[in-house]
Amino acid sequence: MAFEFKNLPYAYDALEPHIDAKTMEIHHSKHHKTYFDKFTDAVKGTPAENQPLEQVLKELDASKGPVRNNGGGFYNHNLFWLCMSPAGNRTPSGKLGDAVNQTFGSYDNLKQKINDAGVGRFGSGFVWLISNSAGTLEDNPLMPFAEKRGTPVFCVDVWEHAYYLKFQNRRPEYLNSFWNVASWKHAEEIYARIAH
Repeated sequence: MAFEFKNLPYAYDALEPHIDAKTMEIHHSKHHKTYFDKFTDAVKGTPAENQPLEQVLKELDASKGPVRNNGGGFYNHNLFWLCMSPAGNRTPSGKLGDAVNQTFGSYDNLKQKINDAGVGRFGSGFVWLISNSAGTLEDNPLMPFAEKRGTPVFCVDVWEHAYYLKFQNRRPEYLNSFWNVASWKHAEEIYARIAH
């Protein structure tokens, strides 16, 4: 099988005090691991079990609910962990930094749009920054694969399990705290590969 459940690239307590260690432990070892387990069970014995995850998600049809839901949760979290770092809280640079300024006017404007999308997201989900087919950026609170709208470069998890132990129902406070650990290194690498 082509899929691997990886350890976080930092310790569970590495994002303290902005995101607490207990939340990170439960989020990674329980929620993310469950997505992984259910996804690998759903694709076992099918051609999808040996395809790259992105390909599996791009080729889904509406009848593949367990693969879509759990594969999406597995993918989303894989990216989310790389959007944070103990050495976060810096602005995007390089081609991505230029694109952020061109598209949103400033990094602060982008953060505000992501916060607004996160607070305005009814129920649970993710907020995405994607690069679309025109090579420009857009914020998108929906999983992009089914619509083939673009390539995800950055995301923020706004499911309650990402913040409830520390912030309870105060999602805006969680989002503001998130920016202290936001890391753009992986997003910059993705965007540099796909930028037109």
